[in-house]
Amino acid sequence: MDYSDYFEAQQTISSKKTSKANWLDSRSFLFLLVVLILVGWGLLTLYSASYDEAMRLALPPSYFFIRQALFACLGFAVFWIMSILPLSWIRHASYPLLVISAVLMLMTLFTPFGVEKAGARRWIDLPLLPSFQPSELVKIAVIFTGAKLFSSSKKKSERKMDIIIFFAVILVSAALMVAQKDYSTTAVFIATAGTLVLIAGVALMPLISFAVVLAVPMVIFLLIEPYRIRRVVSFLFPTIDPSGMNYQVNRAIEAIQSGGLFGKGIGNGTYKLGIIPEVHSDFIFASFAEESGALGVLLLFALFLVLFLLGVHSAYQAIGTDSFIAYLSFGFSIMILLQAMVNIAVVTRLLPPTGIPLPFFSQGGTNLLVVIAECGILYRCMREVI
Repeated sequence: MDYSDYFEAQQTISSKKTSKANWLDSRSFLFLLVVLILVGWGLLTLYSASYDEAMRLALPPSYFFIRQALFACLGFAVFWIMSILPLSWIRHASYPLLVISAVLMLMTLFTPFGVEKAGARRWIDLPLLPSFQPSELVKIAVIFTGAKLFSSSKKKSERKMDIIIFFAVILVSAALMVAQKDYSTTAVFIATAGTLVLIAGVALMPLISFAVVLAVPMVIFLLIEPYRIRRVVSFLFPTIDPSGMNYQVNRAIEAIQSGGLFGKGIGNGTYKLGIIPEVHSDFIFASFAEESGALGVLLLFALFLVLFLLGVHSAYQAIGTDSFIAYLSFGFSIMILLQAMVNIAVVTRLLPPTGIPLPFFSQGGTNLLVVIAECGILYRCMREVI
């Protein structure tokens, strides 16, 4: 019997599998490279934008940079753990993580461990740990929970119950965030969770009904805080208070325009020198655009887009094999991109002012750690579909 044709066919199949594996491996390497570039570029931009503020506060010029770098190192430690952790462990940890994050949110609101800053109790200060925002942990826990619910239910009756449970989780989580006076994070969180529900194939009418139910309390919470009303009014009428509520956005737009095509160069910006308040935080994009120019901004957009597309492609790869991976990849890819889009839209006056940081760039250790951890989960999912 001549086995030559059989062996040739097997070699062809093996070659195709190897080629596919190599391509997927190069994709995961590209993802890791993009994450490293974003973190490195973000740290460099933060140092440039924050040294003047640090000296004004009688702190070392590198204070904010060193603190952010420490959180970045911690984030990459979590990235590595997530990249080797069995996905079955992540699946089983979904509900416990949801409970833990909810308890931490309640502790922030009702115990002495909660820290109040600028009239909002969003941070918790536990012994032996740096202060952090439990709402960042809630966002991860809810995506884990949604991925587990939507990937495990099979019967139509079970599917309906899972949707009801997930809607309840969204409502409770959003209520806790609003109680912490974190309205902007709540809005982004609801948009991300709603997108995950839509991807799960939920009929449009239940989703619209849920959105209407949510819209009423969201509008009420918007109107009961005078500063939120002022923000919306200043957004709708930019010329009303150019030296007050609109001052920060106006100066940010001037900084972006002054960057031109090539920018002034890292460290050479001037609007960070006390002209734009809190420029190292939510408005760091203005300093970045001033120093990196339009070309730098386009490169930044490209990096975020590549990160998103790689994550979404992993989700599509996993749809037929492991829907849990698919939902995780969709959820975290959308969350990171949406957060970046909202921040940049605020700085460029496309949305009313909010407190949403720019991922990888804005000062804020908790957010950086969580974003890097989310990338670690995406990387793990990406390696799983090879």
